[in-house]
Amino acid sequence: QIRCMLNIWGVILYLRLPWITAQAGIALTWLIILMSVTVTTITGLSISAISTNGKVKSGGTYFLISRSLGPELGGSIGLIFAFANAVAVAMHTVGFAETVRDLLQEHNSLIVDPTNDIRIIGVVTVTVLLGISLAGMEWEAKAQILFFLVILVSFINYLVGTVIPATAEKQAKGFFSYRADIFAQNFVPSWRGPEGSFFSLFSIFFPSATGILAGANISGDLKDPAVAIPKGTLMAIFWTTVSYLVLSATIGACVVRDASGSLNDSVAVGSPGCEGLACSFGWNFTACAQRQSCRYGLSNYYQSMSMVSGFGPLITAGIFGATLSSALACLVSAPKVFQCLCRDQLYPLIGFFGKGYGRNNEPIRGYMLTYIIAVGFILIAELNAIAPIISNFFLCSYALINFSCFHASITNSPGWRPSFRYYSKWAALFGAAVSVVIMFLLTWWAALIAFGIVIFLLGYVLYKKPDVNWGSSMQASSYNMALNYSVGLSEVDEHIKNYRQGRLGACLVLTGPPNFRPALVDFVGTFTKNLSLMLCGNVLIGPRKQKMPESRLTADGHTKWLMKRKIKAFYTDVVAEDLRSGVQMLIQAAGLGKMRPNILALGYKRNWRTASPQSLEDYVGILHDAFDFKYGVCLLRMKEGLNVSRVMQAHADPATLAGEQQASTVFQSEQGKKTIDIYWLFDDGGLTLLIPYLLGRKKRWRKCKIRVFVGGQINRMDEERKAAVTAPSPSPPTPPRTHKPARTPFPGTVCLSCSIKRFDDLIAPFRLNDGFKDEATVNEMRQGCPWKISDEEVDKNRAKSLRQVRLNEILLDYSRDAALVAITLPIGRKGGCPSSLYMAWLETLSQDLRPPVILTRGNQENVLTFYCQ
Repeated sequence: QIRCMLNIWGVILYLRLPWITAQAGIALTWLIILMSVTVTTITGLSISAISTNGKVKSGGTYFLISRSLGPELGGSIGLIFAFANAVAVAMHTVGFAETVRDLLQEHNSLIVDPTNDIRIIGVVTVTVLLGISLAGMEWEAKAQILFFLVILVSFINYLVGTVIPATAEKQAKGFFSYRADIFAQNFVPSWRGPEGSFFSLFSIFFPSATGILAGANISGDLKDPAVAIPKGTLMAIFWTTVSYLVLSATIGACVVRDASGSLNDSVAVGSPGCEGLACSFGWNFTACAQRQSCRYGLSNYYQSMSMVSGFGPLITAGIFGATLSSALACLVSAPKVFQCLCRDQLYPLIGFFGKGYGRNNEPIRGYMLTYIIAVGFILIAELNAIAPIISNFFLCSYALINFSCFHASITNSPGWRPSFRYYSKWAALFGAAVSVVIMFLLTWWAALIAFGIVIFLLGYVLYKKPDVNWGSSMQASSYNMALNYSVGLSEVDEHIKNYRQGRLGACLVLTGPPNFRPALVDFVGTFTKNLSLMLCGNVLIGPRKQKMPESRLTADGHTKWLMKRKIKAFYTDVVAEDLRSGVQMLIQAAGLGKMRPNILALGYKRNWRTASPQSLEDYVGILHDAFDFKYGVCLLRMKEGLNVSRVMQAHADPATLAGEQQASTVFQSEQGKKTIDIYWLFDDGGLTLLIPYLLGRKKRWRKCKIRVFVGGQINRMDEERKAAVTAPSPSPPTPPRTHKPARTPFPGTVCLSCSIKRFDDLIAPFRLNDGFKDEATVNEMRQGCPWKISDEEVDKNRAKSLRQVRLNEILLDYSRDAALVAITLPIGRKGGCPSSLYMAWLETLSQDLRPPVILTRGNQENVLTFYCQ
């Protein structure tokens, strides 16, 4: 409380409040005081709420704002507030130097001239204050108590002086004790000079109310900040407000605005030619008032309090105490705030000033920086020029403090539990708005500069994204917004045109650890970026007790890997006894509300011929499960493979390493003027068309032309050509560069003998060779090995098998140099096509192709705008 009161009772109280009363009148001066107090009281309530919401460490205002609103706004306001306190050191020191200069002037003992004397005295004074600060908080605290006692004595001395009958010397200077007519005349304004306007005077007075944060700024040195800050701040505001109002009313009732100070100006009451209120008291100040050359009176003499008091030197001591105590408080506050900011490492090049020394971790380097800034502003040597600069920066700080309190309250975060209950979120918002409005009313260009600095620093922190997590209200707000929008999606009806924004957003990617399959992650991340949701799923196979710790340890690492790769995706994992049951869990549980996956993306199983038969069954079973759960399927095959885990876990030969590196970056490199070839073989709703189209919209794929190949019967060519030209228009419509669909007949019987033999060799290890025995005998022979292929199944699916062989030949003819090949995924009937035969189809269809191949099959949900016409 004492520290706050000392910082509020500063240079303005003694040297400018009487002058402001003369200019604005008692009524408007009270309005200025009450406006300032309204802002500071609301801010004090907000500070009290924030400071009692958790542990308060060193850093004061910066710590409170940054831990409440986050590093973006906290960092910017921390720099501004530290700078404002450094300038406040200069303001209070100039006030002290001005008083000393006036004393020297009265005794004709100026050092050089009035302006340079202020500079010399100011620099010497701030150097002495720096020495006291460096001596430690113990010496500084003792000095503050001494200053407090001196100010109390001086204030009592002033009040006593107002009731002592005025001497002739004091009457010549305009003091006549309490007079109703003096009070009446000084009640209304009398604007004079360039500062003669309401908001100009407000800007000069407002810094005197800014000391409310003095206690919070040294929060690290308080025993119990959560109790001391609310109690001390609010009591200090109350008592200093009373003192300001009393001083304004009393001095306005005792002293006239103009007086010459000459004893020769006494006249008889009612003398002719005498104008002004002083005439009724026997003094004629008409001449100097008309020439505006009066040296005394409220409007002209800054030391009016000293003149009114019972013993003038005590007021001078009070001025010394108020100015030096405020300067000392700001000199301590600025480095403490700046030290905390430097330690958080939000900005470059300032970490040097964060180093602390001694038992109390004193920021000596910060003291020196504050000293240099203060000396620079002391050289201005004009109090009325320095005060408005500080006002804007302090108002900006108050606006952010109040907004912090409002924002933390409005988010309804469970973490917002201040023990101080006497605050209102709407009052805090009002305080923030009033602070901003006053900033622009005072000096609009300075307000723009202050906001420009805040926005620049805010943008820098947003760009750098420092690795800090303070549980700010911004995080809580982001959660609330995401929650509200997610719940709101439940009320939105689905439509084909919104498939891209809404339902395609649901893409579940079976990546395992994402860094093991970067090409798969990059592929899905490319066409879902800024359009839809991507979930990277990982199945941890093994006992739950053994795998759960691994899940907790690795989840954050995988998420950071995705962020570093600039992939907008979520990572989730499940623990299961086997891969298929784990994928079933992911398919059923992944997503939220309308933001649930409807596409399953996974890599092609290259080792299906050498892998265990059960893993082969599980792989094909996963595809069937996806269709059962109404998922579309997107399967990616690359010549170099997808899994780079062996490269990461062991040293591979350079050739393998180069291949894997290419596989991990192919979707992140510029594709040039190539083609994206789409083989739309079945009407699956259009997903086979939509995914390549979305991929082609991205910057790296934009130069690629899209070619669409449609399969069908020769005798229906004319009919299908007409439909094909108008139909395949992905949502939104296909761009002009996309070619019209190329009509390619796919006969099912024309096939080279070598290609057929290659397919037969592929399935040979998986055949039962049962000799077309009856079904019961075949089932008995296949007991325990359902992946085996009977002779009847080979014969029944012969045409379909030959179709894959022929399609592969066409792909090699037309799409050997394409950037990407997209094919409609063939489907094997569940229970009628063994897993080994199905994998042989996929192998035959996509083998020997150099570009990446995506095999896509929709879930029969229409995704083309053609279907809604």
